[in-house]
Amino acid sequence: MKELSKGYNIVGLSQGNLIGRGVVEFCDGGPPVKNFISLGGPHAGTASVPLCGSGIFCILADALMKSEIYSDYVQAHLAPSGYLKFPNDIPRYLEKCRFLPKLNNEIPEGRNTTYKERFSSLQNLVLIMFENDSVLIPKETSWFGYYPDGAFKPIVPTKETKLYTEDWIGLRTLDEAGRVHFVNVSGGHLGISKSDLKKHVVPFLVDEASVKKYSNARVHGLPGAITQNYHRKQVAGFKELQ
Repeated sequence: MKELSKGYNIVGLSQGNLIGRGVVEFCDGGPPVKNFISLGGPHAGTASVPLCGSGIFCILADALMKSEIYSDYVQAHLAPSGYLKFPNDIPRYLEKCRFLPKLNNEIPEGRNTTYKERFSSLQNLVLIMFENDSVLIPKETSWFGYYPDGAFKPIVPTKETKLYTEDWIGLRTLDEAGRVHFVNVSGGHLGISKSDLKKHVVPFLVDEASVKKYSNARVHGLPGAITQNYHRKQVAGFKELQ
């Protein structure tokens, strides 16, 4: 698209973050993604089948997924199966799960340096975790934290995971360059307040120079009114959030 030729930003909600990351990592020849803002994304997977409701279809789907999550049929027909990662079944997850192992470059013999190069080219990665999230198990998956292989406890912090320490997708590269923003907000899954949207999301929907200028102003302790007035001028198109 001509309108995106100079780059664009992605705001991902829940599992939509994985689709967004797929665009960044897998797509050849597309326009660059500048800032990636993730709200409640299951980046390291989730250890529980997401709830879809109480209807008969959801009941059947949940039962099928729990019993045959890594079967070819479930993997081909139910999208959440592509990012369900049970710590007590890692060998089958790596062998049969069709999406997340590839996205996270987890398969030793199949790691792709291009995915890492593309992901680490982001200007900013904003990872928003919800303090009372009961949909993602564990909630720390929003920050790439997860359970250790073979057990459901303790939760391994992001910077102690192999994905981070061995830099499988470039997360450590981004972080060491100061381009990863770990944000924890109150509320349940995707229950972000308007004030937190303005604080943690809107600043990254403007160009990189504006983000840096706005961030520097906050770091150097300029009065809130000054930074807010500057910011309002930069994001005039987001009037409903002001």
